[in-house]
Amino acid sequence: MRIRPTPVRATPVHLIPDFPGPPYSGRVTTGGRAIEHGYPHLDTVRAAVHALFKRLSYDTVRTFDTSVLPVDVAFGEEEDLHLGAQRVAGALVRQLHLPDARAVITFRGMEHAANVELTAGPEYFIELNDRFRTHRKDIGAALAHEVTHVALHRLDLAFPGTRDNEILTDTAAAYLGAGWLLLDAYREHGPFSQKLGYLTPEEFGYVLAKRARFFGEDPAPWFTSPQAYDAYTAGAARARQDLRRPPLAGAGWAARLRYAKDRRAAQDPRRTGRPPATAEGYAFEGPSPLRVSFPCPACHQRIRVPVRGRLQARCGLCKTLLDCDT
Repeated sequence: MRIRPTPVRATPVHLIPDFPGPPYSGRVTTGGRAIEHGYPHLDTVRAAVHALFKRLSYDTVRTFDTSVLPVDVAFGEEEDLHLGAQRVAGALVRQLHLPDARAVITFRGMEHAANVELTAGPEYFIELNDRFRTHRKDIGAALAHEVTHVALHRLDLAFPGTRDNEILTDTAAAYLGAGWLLLDAYREHGPFSQKLGYLTPEEFGYVLAKRARFFGEDPAPWFTSPQAYDAYTAGAARARQDLRRPPLAGAGWAARLRYAKDRRAAQDPRRTGRPPATAEGYAFEGPSPLRVSFPCPACHQRIRVPVRGRLQARCGLCKTLLDCDT
């Protein structure tokens, strides 16, 4: 892994406070403006999952098959603040397979939730907002985002632009087993709300559902926030839609009808040029022999198969076996 020798300050994670107090920077704040919902960053999230598999490989991704457990990041009220924060940071460092080194945690007043210095090591320097002195339950969530910044930095994996890079960080945290903490920090209580990270709650749920299907690990019992559980349920429903897009055999009848119409058009001998990808993501290539390409529902690598009816295809990147009806 390539390590940049000079320290870099990562863009801090946004904090939306759940109590009246000093203003905090972020796209959403208390008092009149609602937390953003839905899937506005879905294309970037999918690109981030794909980038993880490309950079790490299938075999390495499989080593993240167990998430960080609630018992390892729980923070007791009687526990020393700094020692407890270092203990939680250590659990996240191990979860993300970083070199085992001391995490130096400091607290100070600032408008963001946390900052991290991206250095060659060996120590990890993380600043947390002073609010976490009394809101210790969410220390693990803030640290999950910052430690993931360190992991991606050491992998030399980044997206261009601050927005996309932060979405990559949240997606990596969730997919590699640390980011369920970020979703669990999402709460709405009347006019006061809190959300950590840059993904919407439903987008966190979407990534966690993708992880749950790939690893066979369900994070639902770990959520202490009812709103987080609801967001996970919504995200899981959206993730299931990826399994019902043609030419996958599980596609719905309406999607199958559209696919058949597009297939007939692609086979028309009068057609010239390659038709663009459809809204469902598939694209035909040919016409003879006609082939169709489509994104893998697990890792979003494009798969190309011949158009010849029912068949099975295995994604070369994530090894997922897919039933298709081409």
